[in-house]
Amino acid sequence: MEEQIKYTDDNIRHLSDMEHVRTRPGMYIGRLGDGSLPEDGIYVLLKEVIDNSIDEFKMNAGKRIEIDIEENLRVSVRDYGRGIPQGKLVEAVSVLNTGGKYDSKAFKKSVGLNGVGVKAVNALSSHFEVRSFRDGKVRAVSFERGVLKTDRTEDTQDENGTYIFFEPDDTLFKNYQFHSDIVEIMLRNYTYLNTGLTIMYNGRRILSRNGLKDLLNDNMTTEGIYPIIHLKGEDIEIAFTHTNQYGEEYHSFVNGQHTTQGGTHQSAFKEHIARTIKEYAGKNFEYTDIRNGLVAAIAVNVEEPMFESQTKIKLGSQTMSPGGVSVNKYVGDFIKTEVDNYLHMHTDVAEVMLQKVSESEKERKAMAGITKLARERAKKANLHNRKLRDCRIHYSDVKSDRKEESSIFITEGDSASGSITKSRDVNTQAVFSLRGKPLNSFGLTKKVVYENEEFNLLQAALDIEDGLDTLRYNKVIVATDADVDGMHIRLLIITFFLQFFPELIKKGHVYVLQTPLFRVRNRRTKIKNKKVLAEADEAKGKKNDFITRYCYSEEERQDAITALGPEPEITRFKGLGEISPDEFVNFIGPDMRLEQVTLHKNDQVQKLLEYYMGKNTAERQNFIIDNLVVEEDRPEEEEVYD
Repeated sequence: MEEQIKYTDDNIRHLSDMEHVRTRPGMYIGRLGDGSLPEDGIYVLLKEVIDNSIDEFKMNAGKRIEIDIEENLRVSVRDYGRGIPQGKLVEAVSVLNTGGKYDSKAFKKSVGLNGVGVKAVNALSSHFEVRSFRDGKVRAVSFERGVLKTDRTEDTQDENGTYIFFEPDDTLFKNYQFHSDIVEIMLRNYTYLNTGLTIMYNGRRILSRNGLKDLLNDNMTTEGIYPIIHLKGEDIEIAFTHTNQYGEEYHSFVNGQHTTQGGTHQSAFKEHIARTIKEYAGKNFEYTDIRNGLVAAIAVNVEEPMFESQTKIKLGSQTMSPGGVSVNKYVGDFIKTEVDNYLHMHTDVAEVMLQKVSESEKERKAMAGITKLARERAKKANLHNRKLRDCRIHYSDVKSDRKEESSIFITEGDSASGSITKSRDVNTQAVFSLRGKPLNSFGLTKKVVYENEEFNLLQAALDIEDGLDTLRYNKVIVATDADVDGMHIRLLIITFFLQFFPELIKKGHVYVLQTPLFRVRNRRTKIKNKKVLAEADEAKGKKNDFITRYCYSEEERQDAITALGPEPEITRFKGLGEISPDEFVNFIGPDMRLEQVTLHKNDQVQKLLEYYMGKNTAERQNFIIDNLVVEEDRPEEEEVYD
């Protein structure tokens, strides 16, 4: 009989505010991460600091924010607002539920309302410093991991405002780095929503003069078929156009916060833009036909906004202010009035728009029979679990606190899918198995989605036929072999997404799984490097006969050979199926290496796809011949042991 664990007064602990944040960081910033993904925690820390400076700008206090990131590790943010009240400076940055935004007197439409943001930055930083410049005085305080270290006040001639420096704690954010491209997207979004604001980022000026119109122009990867319609009201701004791409694309914001998962304001926009266009046309168009190809942005200002989590990526507010008009009605009334007026005044634009809607309707009706049959096939296939080994938690599970972890691996072949299936976390990781190489879908109509069994079942598994609102997995991970065939399959899958579901890539849901090319290992008795031995013991928690390193490049292989001593055992992995399930668990766990597939305006994706996936066979063949590396030109590979 097991001894019962004692439960006494000694088990009851009280954590200080800073200790609680450090003990439970996920409650405050979501995931930790290393900075390779936009949702990683270091960007939440940066956003929390900048949000306070943005709130100052919104209150007409300071039109410039200076942001510097030193060596991609250390951040300083200086604004020229009013400065944090100096008497409460320490409390403002270290005591939870302390702030100046609980009523609407000082901050009418703020992002940060719950007195948490910058405190989390303080607690999760190895070094944190804040200076408040007010009326010829500066008070400066510094902290280490949330513990106050210095506090001084002196005279100054600097302009009013706030300076914050922080260095994320590398014991929490392992091997982190700020990536400039991710930071710049964040900063540009701030300027789109705050025309007149200048952000200096590492000495470079970022600003926007045309708000959401600039946002669409900078982000659209396909030409609009009519000029962007840009309309502004007191607490609302919208911009939209149609393109010839499939699907719908939305950028939504609340009080300057990028709500990547939408919310009540985005849902209202989708409903009322379709209804208004339908009523203007005087025809019984379906909303899906009206919105097909729509690219739009909406920003609203809400008093005391309620978000579904501390990361503030989905608006939950039902009203524009406590006890005020509903978000749905406010957005609907604005669109009904302003968009309807615009269409009546610009009949040439309206004509192009309705022609696009008619073409979408025509294509949908032509596929009606195929679509119905394809849905039935997909439903039967899923019932019999032929292609999809599902997980238990999905991205569409509103109440799940692990929905962000949900992912699906798209792989080819029974051996590869078998290895992943046996290694995966059944709660959050699903596996979809392709049979052979998919069809090259470039240049084809959406009819191919329903006629091709592989693509039809994949679409059904993701549940994205009618857009991303019902997407079942946060990460769609392409997992193919690291050889020519694997690369080709990867390209064909990504081409399919680019052709029919570009928003899946634009919203950052598509990734490529990086799996090791080599396994280098050696017996412990042959390894002389004490540091390597100590690190292996710490990682595993026990001593093993072999110490192993998995290498993702030739450079990593050489480093491993140097570290593990003479004559190590080297295995070259040519396919996913060659990696045993016991080993695969190392590559799809919390530290798995993922490369995000991105899509930006300057990528010239259409030209690339036309060249590499189009029908210009002779031109492509000549390119291959001109760039062919013949066998005798290749460097000899070192002998591989297994």
